[in-house]
Amino acid sequence: MPQSIDHAKTFHALHKKGDPLILFNIWDPGSATAVAAAGAKAIATGSAPVAMAHGFSDGEQIPLDLAMDNLRRIVAAVDLPVTGDLESGYGAAPETVAETVTHACKAGAIGFNFEDQIIGTSDLFAIADQCARIAAARKAADAVTPSIFINARTDIFLKAKPDTHTDAMLDAAIERAKAYEQAGADGLFAPGLADEKLIGRLCEQVPLPVNIIALPHVPETNVLAGLGVARVSYGPVPYRRMVKWLEDQAKQAFSVS
Repeated sequence: MPQSIDHAKTFHALHKKGDPLILFNIWDPGSATAVAAAGAKAIATGSAPVAMAHGFSDGEQIPLDLAMDNLRRIVAAVDLPVTGDLESGYGAAPETVAETVTHACKAGAIGFNFEDQIIGTSDLFAIADQCARIAAARKAADAVTPSIFINARTDIFLKAKPDTHTDAMLDAAIERAKAYEQAGADGLFAPGLADEKLIGRLCEQVPLPVNIIALPHVPETNVLAGLGVARVSYGPVPYRRMVKWLEDQAKQAFSVS
């Protein structure tokens, strides 16, 4: 427990607006040790790569017990803070979310992503409902390890193509961010957001550290830093590139035989 507390405090301190924490998302103990050896300051799982690496689709399809066992082994493999992706908490009810968070914290995670999309639909939880879920997650996390980092994710921008993102959508994200902060969130994750102006405004108007995912159409990290971003993650990109490399190498080997 003392190590978890120290890692949690370290992880919080790594979130600095203008000097973003880089999280090159991993999926198992082997990928975690590789990224740690490359110089990572913290380790982050991604729900999609974890699921795909175990033969499942994203969207809470991987059984929770298997996901938690994988998380536990990742934590044991590296001497770094580890944050996990809990998707939408494996259930709508705050009580279910609390149980999931408790499992993740006991597995050694010192942070987790928690999204507001209703799994299996394109809808988002109402703000009040998501705040109740975040509050339950906060209470459950604090009961295991103080200072667990709750990275509250809003999927507003994933629901529309990047070139259709508007100021109105950003206003909605800002409203959610402020409500989520009051409910106990420590950071805001806005995956899919790519427009520099909108990212800059989000960072200016939201006190929480803002997390942007480094997709191919997103500005470079130095630009994001200049906009005030505090965390840059890579999501499923590393896993997909690794699988493409593996497939290409296998094709080359088979073509020679």
